[in-house]
Amino acid sequence: MNTQLDRVWQAIDDARLHRTLLDMLDIYSPSGKEEDIQLYLEELLTGAGFSVERQEVEEERYNLRVTMGAAEPRLYLVGHVDTVPAWDLEEFGAREENGVIHGLGSADMKGGCAAMLEAWLAMAGALPAVERPAVGLLLVVGEEENGDGSAAFLERFTPPWVVVGEPTGLTACFAHYGYLEANIVTRGRRSHSSLPELGHNAVESMLRFLLLLGKEPLFDRERSEIVYSIREMTSARAGFVVPDRCETWIDLHLPPGMAPATVQEAIQRALAAGRLTIPELDVEVSFDFASPGYDLGDATRPARLVNEIYPRLGLVPKLDAFRSHSDGNLFFAAGCRPLILGPGSLETAHTSDEQVEFAEVVSAARIYAALCLGMGSSEANSPG
Repeated sequence: MNTQLDRVWQAIDDARLHRTLLDMLDIYSPSGKEEDIQLYLEELLTGAGFSVERQEVEEERYNLRVTMGAAEPRLYLVGHVDTVPAWDLEEFGAREENGVIHGLGSADMKGGCAAMLEAWLAMAGALPAVERPAVGLLLVVGEEENGDGSAAFLERFTPPWVVVGEPTGLTACFAHYGYLEANIVTRGRRSHSSLPELGHNAVESMLRFLLLLGKEPLFDRERSEIVYSIREMTSARAGFVVPDRCETWIDLHLPPGMAPATVQEAIQRALAAGRLTIPELDVEVSFDFASPGYDLGDATRPARLVNEIYPRLGLVPKLDAFRSHSDGNLFFAAGCRPLILGPGSLETAHTSDEQVEFAEVVSAARIYAALCLGMGSSEANSPG
């Protein structure tokens, strides 16, 4: 592998990678509107001689799938091309300063996608067809919404391993937090805002219930491993009234060994207590999405490869759990083993100051190429 890897690493073109990333950042591609960036990526890949499959997700929305090697891919590089909506439509594109590239999607996860593309092009350029590993490249839509792109892929394919390029600062995450989405609705009685005593304020009921919920030991931020975040709260929009409805969405990220049912039961306990202690509480709780976490351990072949590759790049190997939700949860539930690894960090993802260090993107391209060579070769065809 080392001789092959040296050739592939020499073929990685920093200037081409830089250009690809900036081009991607200058294409606005929020969830649901990914066609322009998929057309760009399809042209890039077909121009390099690859046969690209469009995998339809819905009308005018599709994944791109490419493979190399003679055998069925043993590993797929998986990147999502969609982003959250822009904070400012006039300033969503690329901006570079002191080796740091700013822009919507730079970390989450166009930096990872660009690195995967460069690894792919370098392998194709450095290796004759007979030496190319049995791997795939999958560029999906819809990750920031409901994962419909990855779900469409998984209806047809279940590769043994995938590498998902979410921003981890190049930490190799063989463990992944689970996710639970809770929807809470309180109802009250509408009255004119100058006569609140005639109504019942649904917002006040919601606030009282959330304070009670926060006292549950599982949601104690000082002691619990659960990541608990109130994402959104809305109430009746009518003017000058006591609101008769309030709705809250809560994101709950659960440590790998915790079942979503455990958290659901804690919320139901708070619900029962609230009905006894909060005056006129009329509340409903539903769980629209639940996905358990996982822990693949550190005795796998990809983990061993990480420990071999990183020192050659001057990096210290780090293994950890990915703390957010990602398509990795969907791949694991379908029977794949997902490694989450990419440039950039969650700290700036989904913010107006999203950024990625270009040096990390270059290192990611080298890591992805090494993982492809190590996992896609014939000697890698083993259970680990």
